[in-house]
Amino acid sequence: MEPPKDKRTKAYKEWVKNHQKASEGLGDTVEKITKATGIKKVVEMFADGKDCGCDERKEKLNKMFSYQKPNCLTEPEFNYLKGFFAKPNSSISPTIQKELLDIYNRVFNDKREMSGCSSCFINGVYNKLQDLYNEYLGQHNQ
Repeated sequence: MEPPKDKRTKAYKEWVKNHQKASEGLGDTVEKITKATGIKKVVEMFADGKDCGCDERKEKLNKMFSYQKPNCLTEPEFNYLKGFFAKPNSSISPTIQKELLDIYNRVFNDKREMSGCSSCFINGVYNKLQDLYNEYLGQHNQ
C-alpha cells in the first residue's frame, strides 16, 4: 500500500522550511511538541485566558538547556569584556553597545542590531556575554 501523498505545495513546504524558527533550547522544543499534539490548546482552554506560566517555563528551560553552542572568545574579546565588566556600568554608550554587539554576534552566530531598547539589550546581549565571560573565569580559576 502506498503512503498518502502530501498535498501541500512545494512553495509552501519551502516557506515553512525557511521560516520555521530553530529551537533555542528545550523550552522551544516542548512548546512545539505541545502545539503539535494539541496539548497547548487544551491547556489554553482550561486556563480560560489566564496566564498558565507556559512562557516563563519555556524561557527557563531554554536557559537551562540551551542548544546554542557559542564560539570561543578571542583573546582581544576576552580582554575587552574583562575591562568592561571590571567597572560598574550605569549606562552603555552607543559605541560600547556596538562593540559588545560585534562580540555577541560573532560568538553566538547572531545578527542582532543596535537597539534603543535598553532592557532588550541588557536582557539579551549584555546578560549572555556576562554569563559567557563568567563561565570563562570559572574554567580558568579551577
